[in-house]
Amino acid sequence: MKDSSSILTGLSFGLTSGIITTLGLMVGLNASTQSKSVVIGGILTIAIADAFSDALGIHISEESERKHTAKEIWISTIVTFLSKFIFALTFIVPVLFFNLSSSIIVSIIWGLTCLCILSFFISRKEKASPWNSIFEHLLIALIVIIITNFVGQKISSAFK
Repeated sequence: MKDSSSILTGLSFGLTSGIITTLGLMVGLNASTQSKSVVIGGILTIAIADAFSDALGIHISEESERKHTAKEIWISTIVTFLSKFIFALTFIVPVLFFNLSSSIIVSIIWGLTCLCILSFFISRKEKASPWNSIFEHLLIALIVIIITNFVGQKISSAFK
């Protein structure tokens, strides 16, 4: 693996995880609490804890393959952490500037748009048709959003 491949691995993993995990958390917390401070707290928690977790996961995964140099492994690890951390924090912006319901919609649009762009560029790099990749990735993200909304609603009604 070359350094650019290590960067792409960390960036694509970090951004994808940042989008899907953060949107799932936001949608679930909104459905269960309708609290702006809880959603912001959740985003900050994801940005820190899950970024470290994902970075360690990539680190261990790359080590287990025994195909990569220590430098390549650390590049993937650091890029995964930074991309997940920074991108997860971008979801705070709509929450700060809009009411919570609107910010959830803006965040979903932002996240799905970024996922489409990422999927498009990865498909192009692989010389594959981007439409299958975009459809597959959007479908997975939408399933996460629907399930976390449902779970959040059930939690809200169970603990009222």
